[in-house]
Amino acid sequence: MAAKEATIYIIDQGKSTAQCHNGRSESDLEYGMKYVWDKIATVMAAERKSGGLGIIGLRNDDTDVPLEEPEGYEHIAVLKELGLIDMSQLPDLRRAIVPSSTDAGDAISAIIVAVDMIGKFTMLKSGKPGKFNRKIVLVTTGGGPLLDADDLDDVVRKINELDIELAIIGIDFDDPDYGFKEEDKPKRKKQNEETLRTLTEKCSKAVFGTAAEAVEMLAVPVPKATRPYSPYKGKLSLGDFEKYPETALFIDVERYFRTKAASAPSASNFVTRSGILVGNGEGSAQSSGTVQGDTDMTDTPDLSAVKYARTYKVNDASAPGGKRDVDRDDLSKGYEYGRTAVPISESDQNITKLDTFESFSIIGFVPSNKYERYFNMGSSCITLAQSVNDKARMALSSLIHALFELESYAVARLVAKAGKDPEIVLLAPEILPGATEALIDVPLPFAEDVRIYQFPPLDRVITTSGATVSKHRNLPSDDLQKAMSDYVDAMDLSTFGKDDEGNPKEYMEIDETYNPVIHRIGGAIRKRAIHPGESVDPPPENLMKWSSPPEELVARAKSKLEKLEKAALVKKVPPKKRGSKFKREPIKPLSGLDVQSLLDRDRPKKITKENAIPELKHLLSKTTSDNDIQDAAKQMSRIICEIVKDTTGETGDDRALENIRVLREELMALETPEIYNDFMREFKQKLLKGDLGGERKEFFLKLRFAKLGLIDSDMLEHSEVSPEEAVEFYSLSTKLPSRAK
Repeated sequence: MAAKEATIYIIDQGKSTAQCHNGRSESDLEYGMKYVWDKIATVMAAERKSGGLGIIGLRNDDTDVPLEEPEGYEHIAVLKELGLIDMSQLPDLRRAIVPSSTDAGDAISAIIVAVDMIGKFTMLKSGKPGKFNRKIVLVTTGGGPLLDADDLDDVVRKINELDIELAIIGIDFDDPDYGFKEEDKPKRKKQNEETLRTLTEKCSKAVFGTAAEAVEMLAVPVPKATRPYSPYKGKLSLGDFEKYPETALFIDVERYFRTKAASAPSASNFVTRSGILVGNGEGSAQSSGTVQGDTDMTDTPDLSAVKYARTYKVNDASAPGGKRDVDRDDLSKGYEYGRTAVPISESDQNITKLDTFESFSIIGFVPSNKYERYFNMGSSCITLAQSVNDKARMALSSLIHALFELESYAVARLVAKAGKDPEIVLLAPEILPGATEALIDVPLPFAEDVRIYQFPPLDRVITTSGATVSKHRNLPSDDLQKAMSDYVDAMDLSTFGKDDEGNPKEYMEIDETYNPVIHRIGGAIRKRAIHPGESVDPPPENLMKWSSPPEELVARAKSKLEKLEKAALVKKVPPKKRGSKFKREPIKPLSGLDVQSLLDRDRPKKITKENAIPELKHLLSKTTSDNDIQDAAKQMSRIICEIVKDTTGETGDDRALENIRVLREELMALETPEIYNDFMREFKQKLLKGDLGGERKEFFLKLRFAKLGLIDSDMLEHSEVSPEEAVEFYSLSTKLPSRAK
C-alpha cells in the first residue's frame, strides 16, 4: 500500500514577484508557479485518496493562519487547507495566486505555519504521529524584509521531529552545482538566501536549489510507479509431485511482471448537460444533479458521461420496416464454419474451453544457443522463491545456478488460474551478485503463432537451373559491404554517450528512453487541466530525443555515408509526375503484335463482384472519356455496397475497404476526385441511415481509421474539397459536407 502524503506549497506573492528578471518575458511568480502547477496536476492525475495538499500564500495582502495567536504571522494566508484537491478548486486558486500589493511577510514564519498544519493533519487520534510522507516546498524570490533567524534552531528541531522534508526553490538563487549565479544580486536578497540555505543545511531531510533547475527538470518525464502485481503464486514443479512424491519436486514461488506494455491515457466521451434533451425534448436546466441516471461528474457538474446502447435486429417481413428488435438474452453464440455458422448455446459454452487447473510445471530444457529471439511473444515476468521460505529459496537457487552453468533454458507450462488457457513459457536464469537470483520468463509461440515465409537469400543468387551464383549485379560487392560496415560502426550508439567523468557510455539507455505518446498526452492533459484557455506547449526536447540520430554523430559519420552512397551507386530519383486523364503510356509488345487488344475485343465492359479489382483496373486503363470512368466507378460502387450489405458480422469488411482503396487510387491517378467524393458522400449516407444491412457505424469507423475519406485539395490540386471539409466528413453528424458549400 502506498504511503500517505502531506505536502504544503508556500508561494511567495510579494509585490516584487510581478517583475521580470534575467531576460524572462514572464514574471517571477509565473516562472515559479510553473513548478507548482505541474506538481499539483500530477497529484490530481494520481487520484490518490491518501494524498493531502495545501497551499500557503507568503507576502499576501491578507492574514489568515490557523493559529490562536496570529501576531507575528502577518501577510501569511492559507489559500487551501491541507487535504485532497480536485479541478473544482483550481479556478479559485488561479484567482488567488497573483502578485500582491505588499512586500511584507516572513518566509520562516510561513514555514512555521506549514509545520503546524502538517503536525495537526498527520496526528492520529491516539496523539501519535501517523505514517506520512511529510513535505514543505517554499518557492520564493528571497525578496522582502530580512528574515527572522532568531528561532531557527527551534524550527529545525520541530521539522526533524516530524520527519518533514524541506525543499526551498529560490527564483534566481545561486547554485554552483547547477552552474547558475545571479549577477548584481541585491544585498537583502543575498542575506535572505544565505539564511534559507543555513536552514536547509541544519535539517536532516532538505533540498536547496534554484528555480531554473526545478523548471528544467519538469521536461524530464517521470514514469508512473506501479505496484508489484503477482499473476501467479504457487508451486513450480518438475514432474508430477502428487502422483510421484518420491521422485518429483516442487518449489514455492511468486511470479511478478518484469516488463509490461504501458498504455496511454484514454479519452472518454462527455456532453454538456445544457445540451441533453429530456422529457418533452427541451434542454435540461440541471447543472448539479445526475441527468437520466448518467454518471455525476463532481469536478465538472456541467458535464455528463455518455452511455452507449446497442440494439439487435433480425429480418422480419411482417414487422414495420422489415426488421424486428430482439432481446440480447434471446441471442445464441455461433462460430463461423465455412460459409455457415455453428450455433452453441450458453449452457454448452464449456465444451469449447479446456478444463484446466492452476499449475506451473517444467516440461523440459533446451540449450540457450538453440533459442531464437523472435520466439518472444509478449511481456516478461520474473519468478522468485517465497521470501519467508528458506527451503524454497535454496531449491530455486540450485535450479538457477544449474541452468546458468549448463547454459540452458527451461520450458514450462503455465496456467495462472484455474480455467485460464495454458501457455508455454521459457525460463532463463538471472543472477545478480548480492541482489537477486531469479528466473525470467517470456511466453513462447504455438505452431499456429509462427509465421515462417520463404524469401530469396541476400548473399547469393540461385538460377532457374539450381546453380548458385556469388557474383551478380544484384549482389553487394566487397566495396559496398565494407562501406556499409564502416558506416554502421560510425553510427554506433553503444559508446556515443558520456558519463560525468567524460568516459564513453551507452547513449540510449533504457531508463532514459521514454514513450513519447504517453508523456505527450499526459503533458497536454496537465496543461489543459491547469490552464484551460492556453495552447499546449510543444513536446520537450528530451522527449523527442530519439526521433532522429544525434547531430554530432551524423556529422561524424558524414564521410562514411558519402563513401557508402558512392559504392552503392545511389542516384537522385526525379519527382514522380502526376498522371493525366487518358494519357497512360501503353505497354508496347516487343513483337509489335498487341495481343491484349485482341483479347479485349470481345470482352464485355462489366465488373463482377468476384474479380472486381483486376477488372476495374483493366476498364480504367482503356478509358477514353469521362463517361467511361463514371460507368466503371458506378459499377464498383454498386459492388462495394453489395459486399457491405451482405456481410455477416465483419467477414467482408476488409474486402470492402480494399475495393474502396483501389477505387480511390485509380480515380486519383485519373485526376477525377469529384467522382470518388460523390460516391463517398452517398456511401456514408447509406451507412448511417441503415440502408446497407442495418446500422454500420463500426464500418465507417474502420473507413475513417484507414483514411479513405474525401480527396481534398492538399492531396490533389484538382479537388474542390478543402482540407477542413475532408476532416468534417469523418464526423458522425448527419450534416455532410457537399460540393455546394
